[in-house]
Amino acid sequence: MEDFIKSVCVEDINHAQNTMFSLFKTLETASLGSLTAKAEMIHNTFLLNKSYEFIAQNLSLLAVLKYKADKGNYKMALNMLDDAKFLAENSQNKNAIKTNYFCWGYIYFCEKNYAQALAMLKQARNIQSDNSVINIKVMDLISRIEALGVDNTEVPLDADIEKPIVALLNVARTLAAETSLELLLKTVAEEIKKVLDADRCTVFLLDKNKNELVSKIALGMGTQELRFPADKGLAGYVAQSGEVINIKDAYADSRFNQEIDKETGYKTKTILCMPIWNMKHEILGVFQVLNKQNGTFTKEDEEVLIAIGSSAGIAIENARLFESQQMMIEQQKELFKSFIDTLAASIDARDKITAGHSNRVKMYSELICDVMDMDEKTKANIIHAAILHDIGKIGIKDAVLQKNGKLTDDEYKHIQEHVKITYDILNRVYISDEFKEVAEIASSHHEKYDGTGYFRKLKGEEIHIGGRVLAVSDVFDAITSKRHYRDKMPIKNALDIIKSGAWKHFDGNIVDAFFKIHLDRLVDVFLSEVDSVLYNTQDREELSKYDVQYLYDILSKDESEISDSDRHLVELFSGYYNCKAGK
Repeated sequence: MEDFIKSVCVEDINHAQNTMFSLFKTLETASLGSLTAKAEMIHNTFLLNKSYEFIAQNLSLLAVLKYKADKGNYKMALNMLDDAKFLAENSQNKNAIKTNYFCWGYIYFCEKNYAQALAMLKQARNIQSDNSVINIKVMDLISRIEALGVDNTEVPLDADIEKPIVALLNVARTLAAETSLELLLKTVAEEIKKVLDADRCTVFLLDKNKNELVSKIALGMGTQELRFPADKGLAGYVAQSGEVINIKDAYADSRFNQEIDKETGYKTKTILCMPIWNMKHEILGVFQVLNKQNGTFTKEDEEVLIAIGSSAGIAIENARLFESQQMMIEQQKELFKSFIDTLAASIDARDKITAGHSNRVKMYSELICDVMDMDEKTKANIIHAAILHDIGKIGIKDAVLQKNGKLTDDEYKHIQEHVKITYDILNRVYISDEFKEVAEIASSHHEKYDGTGYFRKLKGEEIHIGGRVLAVSDVFDAITSKRHYRDKMPIKNALDIIKSGAWKHFDGNIVDAFFKIHLDRLVDVFLSEVDSVLYNTQDREELSKYDVQYLYDILSKDESEISDSDRHLVELFSGYYNCKAGK
């Protein structure tokens, strides 16, 4: 036994798995206490390793062992089997599903419900499994039942002697798919209230840090939240003792906290209260059901509440875990955004006159992505890459980066090195596999569709689509922004360069998408750093009716061919274009 415990302590999953199978072999012959102790330690091993298919199998075995230890545990064993069934079906593991059916059949067999046992075992027999132990056990028990002359032809395969409980468990099981804890608790409370014909159901969750019970949902009390010490009142008593309490007269019971009624103005008469357990048999909270509509809560009501609670406990724990993971993911996103913003700021710090370039490239790229209806993951990577696409300029000499005039050939070659430096910097940053795509996109914004770009001279669709988007955005912002050595280009000339670059410098499909951007969205980018200019609502509405292609078509006409309304549109757009912070 000591050797076995040591093997569990080092989380030897293979050993635990083999030992579990051996327990099934000795189910009829070994010491019951020894089997149960081993099964419970194995269960902890599987929990630590998150081996859900083995958790399901071992939970089925534990249900049988609990039942064999005391037949008074019959209801508890069925609840454990139903939990195991849920886990087995979700893991889609045939061994776990077959084991679960066998254990249902085994308990029914021990209860002499032979027809029911045979129905379960025949379902198990129909499942193809590579677990020879369970295969043999199933066939052996079927033979034993058939030797008794039992015929189950009139028993439906899914029949269950606990039909009301199983029906409720099916309802509760669907709750496990709900990832919002608040919605989950609301659904649970509503179902309990309806099924038990009660006036109100409150779900209290245990706050271990503050040792308090908190009512997240109190039907009939709106959004009011109750919070009180975990050892006070009936709910506190149940949370501490783990007992199921059924009170016929609340005010006659000393454990009932009358202060809550005084605070809320509610009159409590009958109470059914039970703990909510997780898979480790730890108390998560308490169900408190108040005021049966007709009479008092019955023994059957208790069984129904226990049935719902067994699945609800798993669902609540899963929802809590999901919310915790979501919070961690959001924190990681914030950290990642902060990291990117810091890198972008380091670029702007090198050259004040180009400050804001990366942000505008990001905004243009986002507009193109929206027009092309790109998936959110690709769009997010393109946006991140746009902010970081010039990070390599931190490796370029100030004399070259800020030169007032035309660059020499050597200086131009030097400044071209920034994309290779960008690639090297971002590839050294390990955040996730997805970030590798960001590095690829950011470092390919100077590649050209015809293969004449740099630094790798990629061609066509060899260039990541994000790099092709950035190429258009980067050039457009560069030629429509003021630089050390020139003023910004007239909008017609800038659009000519983008249009004529299709299928040579740029991917033609990206160019088409750019020309479908509505003018009001383009102006949003122009004015992104201009606080002093108010974007007139009427102007925005007017510009939103037209896209870049429409503006380009107007600008391509002879002056005499332009209508007054179109001339007004050009003047309106040009006014905002020229307010681009002097850039």
